[in-house]
Amino acid sequence: MLLRLAAKSLASRALTVSLTVLAIALSVALFLGVEKVRTGAKASFADTISGTDLIVGARSGGVQLLLYSVFRVGNATNNVTWESFEDIAARPEVDWAVPMSLGDSHAGFRVLGTTGEFFERYKFRGGRDVKFASGAPFDDLFDAVVGADVAAQLGYDLDQEIVVAHGIASFTEHDDKPFRVSGILEKTGTPVDRTVFVSLEAIEAIHVDWSGGGRSQNPVSADEVRQMDLAPQAITAALIGVNSRLQIFALQRWVNEYREEPLLAILPGVALSELWSLIGVAENALVAVSVMVIITALLGMVAMIFSGLNERRREMALLRAIGARPGTIMGLLTLEAALMSLLAVLIGTGLLYTGLFVARSYVDAAFGLYLEITWPTAREYAVLGLIVLAGTLVSLLPALRAYFLSLSDGMQVRS
Repeated sequence: MLLRLAAKSLASRALTVSLTVLAIALSVALFLGVEKVRTGAKASFADTISGTDLIVGARSGGVQLLLYSVFRVGNATNNVTWESFEDIAARPEVDWAVPMSLGDSHAGFRVLGTTGEFFERYKFRGGRDVKFASGAPFDDLFDAVVGADVAAQLGYDLDQEIVVAHGIASFTEHDDKPFRVSGILEKTGTPVDRTVFVSLEAIEAIHVDWSGGGRSQNPVSADEVRQMDLAPQAITAALIGVNSRLQIFALQRWVNEYREEPLLAILPGVALSELWSLIGVAENALVAVSVMVIITALLGMVAMIFSGLNERRREMALLRAIGARPGTIMGLLTLEAALMSLLAVLIGTGLLYTGLFVARSYVDAAFGLYLEITWPTAREYAVLGLIVLAGTLVSLLPALRAYFLSLSDGMQVRS
């Protein structure tokens, strides 16, 4: 009876009730959206690299090694000699090893020297392969493969001639040995998109006539360098895959205790978790903002109920005339608020999932952020329940006001 009365009362004020419900629903959709983006960003971050068991570099901090080897941020404190890399690659526990050499740049993007095996071994987002949108891995000494963002921002296409700069943010270029774009990668949402890949031999080739950070007085032409021994002397880091996961910690300990030179081996997942904990303040700020939006919307609902009390004094007096107790009037207003909160939660959830179905592909392609469509988590269900409960509780203030008004008004109706 009370439920039907509350529903009809809300229907009689459809416009104001709809606007209030819509405001709360948008707040709920915003909160759930922030939750999806937060969990999606965390999952995408954790899946920046997968399938790699260890990352090996010069001894420094684990996060620092992860930053320059995977995210292309910062520089290594030292290099790893090629002999040490070969020692590690020859270990019986090692299934595969991909060397990486950083140091140069192109138009603000980092240049990574590696082997063609990188495109087979580097995995992201739970084991997805790096794929070519067009072209193929380097075949010639001066072939280059560019990531999706590099190609899009610089307008590159296959066979485009590019020149690598010496170092980062340098005005000195290896313009006597230009590269040709042989392949363009599909977007991955990882630092691969912002990287220019060349072969390790090409890194040696462009530096063969450089000494002390400058070009020597005896330049070597591109044709002459092809006849030279371009075996790498040192690398920046290496990605390692082992035969069995049971051997990961034994190999990590062996690398960390390597006597020929100080090296560091890290587990990518552990280092990613450490790095995420450092930037976790941002996700807390996002949650705080969405909570504040919900609180504001609920306060708006209370204001709407308060503002309508005087207009509804005749309605409350009539209910008292037909036998309704003051407590019934109070319960009616509380039930109306609970119904509005519940309706707003349902509409807000619907808006979120509609938005996810419509925009998920675009967000993935444009920002590399994969938003998985799943049922709400237990935490989200709990928050939605708290929103309904909070909407009901805050309505007690206007409900108490209505309770005392109905007591004072009694059977007298003010015109």
